[in-house]
Amino acid sequence: MANHKSSEKRAKQDIKKNLVNKTNESKMKTSVKKVRDAVTAGDKTAAGEFFKAAQAELRKLAKTGVIKLNTAARRTARLAAQVNGVK
Repeated sequence: MANHKSSEKRAKQDIKKNLVNKTNESKMKTSVKKVRDAVTAGDKTAAGEFFKAAQAELRKLAKTGVIKLNTAARRTARLAAQVNGVK
């Protein structure tokens, strides 16, 4: 348990941030899943729209440090390749 006021405050802040990060990461996973589902269905227009949303989520998480920049770039590139492969 925390012995100082500042460490108590930091513990509370950590809990709040953890919740925010988990929610944002869940949103990102959902948007990536929507892209993959649209690609599997062969719907190019929906896949393109969902890709834009997923790309925004990935960039947002990379900017805030929830995921690393290279991870976001890699996932974006792989999703783009899948979307471009839809006929």
